[in-house]
Amino acid sequence: MADIFQEIDEDLRRDRAAKLWARYGKYVIAAAVLVVAATAAGVGYQNWRLQQYQARGLKYAETAGLVRDGDNAKAIAGFEAIAAEDKAGYGLLARIQAAALKAKSDDKEGGLAALSTIAADGAVDPVYRDLATALAGLYSVDEAKPEETIARMKPLVDGPWHFTALEVTALAQLKAGDKAAALKTYQGLADDLGAPASLRTRATEIVNGLKN
Repeated sequence: MADIFQEIDEDLRRDRAAKLWARYGKYVIAAAVLVVAATAAGVGYQNWRLQQYQARGLKYAETAGLVRDGDNAKAIAGFEAIAAEDKAGYGLLARIQAAALKAKSDDKEGGLAALSTIAADGAVDPVYRDLATALAGLYSVDEAKPEETIARMKPLVDGPWHFTALEVTALAQLKAGDKAAALKTYQGLADDLGAPASLRTRATEIVNGLKN
């Protein structure tokens, strides 16, 4: 007898499930389709962004090659084009590169102004703002007052760009006629094993020149 009641109960459940599916099944299917579509769209968008990032990276590398070849005019145009496409990532680096190239070429005033704008832009990551500040100090050291340059570099000495900041500081110290301070700064760079090899070599040569 128990088996009969169990069969009847199962039949009732199947009947109830069939009625529920007939009534709401289309909504379940629609929801499932939306989930699949949303997932596919998300994956597609991520792939698209990755492709865009890789394309900009390739374009950035090609443009940097123009700098190594000495074609700064084309390099500036190339970096500005990349910067116009993206405000972050390679776009931001390209913006800084374009400004720096201008600052050491015929458009020094424009380049320095662009670097100062980046350095003052609160929307830019502090690391890149500091880089712009360091580069602006480097390319304006000849015109700026030494004490202003030294003060400008002081907050950067303990940051990620401290080697550049120290070298700019040493240049400003030399300009100010403070040979002892410059010698000390350059000696520190020459002895720092963490400094780039090219900078250590340059600092060593200047130290030898200042001692003679």
